[in-house]
Amino acid sequence: MPNDHNDLKSTSNAMWGGRFERGPAEIMEKINASIDFDRKLYAQDIAGSKAHAAMLVAAGILTAADGDAIRAGLDAVKAEIEEGRFAFRKDREDIHLNIEARLAELIGPAAGRLHTARSRNDQVATDFRLWVRDALDGLIGLTRSLVAALLDKAEAHAEVVMPGFTHLQVAQPITFGHHLMAYVAMLERDLGRLSDARARLNECPLGAAALAGTSFPIDRFATAAALGFERPTANSLDSVASRDFALEYLAAASIMGVHLSRLAEEIVIWTSAQFRFVSLTDAFTTGSSIMPQKRNPDAAELARAKVGRVIGALNSLLIVMKGLPLAYAKDMQEDKEPTFDAALSIELVVAAMAGMVADLTPNESVLKAAAGTGFSTATDLADWLVRSLNMPFREAHHVTGRIVKAAEKEGVDLDALPLSALQEVEPRITAAVYDVLSVENSVRSRTSFGGTAPDGVRWQIAAARARLGL
Repeated sequence: MPNDHNDLKSTSNAMWGGRFERGPAEIMEKINASIDFDRKLYAQDIAGSKAHAAMLVAAGILTAADGDAIRAGLDAVKAEIEEGRFAFRKDREDIHLNIEARLAELIGPAAGRLHTARSRNDQVATDFRLWVRDALDGLIGLTRSLVAALLDKAEAHAEVVMPGFTHLQVAQPITFGHHLMAYVAMLERDLGRLSDARARLNECPLGAAALAGTSFPIDRFATAAALGFERPTANSLDSVASRDFALEYLAAASIMGVHLSRLAEEIVIWTSAQFRFVSLTDAFTTGSSIMPQKRNPDAAELARAKVGRVIGALNSLLIVMKGLPLAYAKDMQEDKEPTFDAALSIELVVAAMAGMVADLTPNESVLKAAAGTGFSTATDLADWLVRSLNMPFREAHHVTGRIVKAAEKEGVDLDALPLSALQEVEPRITAAVYDVLSVENSVRSRTSFGGTAPDGVRWQIAAARARLGL
């Protein structure tokens, strides 16, 4: 393949100018090239180039004729890429040089003027910010859909009683709606983090050039506005050296992923034969190749696993960035693959969780029966002793413990223990105590702000819908 090799050399030399006489070694080409993954940035790269060219024309740095040729050429390149007709070449290293080289083939010398007053350093920083901004917008939209699914399911089951757990041991009765609203609260914070990350990201590095700015009379505010940024970045070194916008996106996605992995884990537990708390249809389960009775919650398991990839991407980029001096270093080329992978993973997780939430059906009778196990209304008994008998809580706690022991000995739940047995422990107890010992009365009594009482859950749902416009 001597002709291809010579073509590689000549193309490389043309890109790098007169500094290098020889083409790169094959291994250097492989480690240096990023086109296999940064081709994802083509739309952002073309948008940035069009904004830059328009600004150069407005500033009198490019002629209008050159500007028109560049714009038309870039539109043609974009069409070729989107129609699958563009020949990406590794010897042109990255998306920037691939597009620039093709532009030169289409419009001639005017293409070489496009790179006036910019560097690939500020170019890639701009492209990547635009891509992450789009990813944030997409993730925000998907998350809102998941929240809407949770709100609908919580509203439909605001009164369904289930056990609340600590240490995965039955603790107190709660409602299924209340449990789902806990995830709504988490996801609202996630939405806040994503929105905050977008606001901080929304500054334009274009015009910072390699690291020091440029001597050309450019208008960075014009290019920032053309690309939908709030303002240009304030420091040219920071503009090309920083990737905290990607780190913040990955951090917010990782925290959200942890929340969703916890929900996925609960779905795995809840759908098991030992719990049977909820059911999923065939849409989100799979069978076994050998055991015909199985219905496996694979969607939940895969969502749980993919979160590890998101967290890994955050860790990867933190490690890449932690030791770099200012300004740009080629290490930073390793920012994109983990971010691209994490974006795909978290979007799949959010979409899958929204589907599962809409699909699942709580098994109400199983949930109610489980809610009454483990003496789950013991705290309600202690509270009744405080309210009705003016007993100090610590004493009420001790008395309740003795009553629980008596119920354990009899093999019954607290609401099935005879009044005489209760009075053997505390003679002042009356039959009114049974009003608080059922799981339904327990959840209805939890009327404090943010509590599990059905009316309180409905208020939480209405408030969340109002805050989020859902």
